[in-house]
Amino acid sequence: MKLLLDQNLSRHLVAALEVPFPGSRHVATLGLERASDDVVWELAAKEGYVIVTKDSDFYQRSMVHGFPPKVVWLTVGNCRSAVVLQLLLTSAEDLRAFAQDNDQSLMVVGPLG
Repeated sequence: MKLLLDQNLSRHLVAALEVPFPGSRHVATLGLERASDDVVWELAAKEGYVIVTKDSDFYQRSMVHGFPPKVVWLTVGNCRSAVVLQLLLTSAEDLRAFAQDNDQSLMVVGPLG
């Protein structure tokens, strides 16, 4: 399972996520730091990424368009990257199950999930 971290998340998270989620990337490392949501969405769908974001725009897009790609919406608000990392690592098993689920397009992770 490859994660694609949205611009609103630290690009430094990718290194810490490489073992549990090999092939994960940040939009900036793919040259998409200023890309529209449409471009990010299309690339994620084409390349098999699960988008991880704090942005409700991807949540809404997921509700309208379904998947691929799948979206993990982090509902933690402004917080340190260490909090996001811990949340993703402790949710790793659930994230993998979500990626394999043929019925779900969105997973909410955090206090509202």
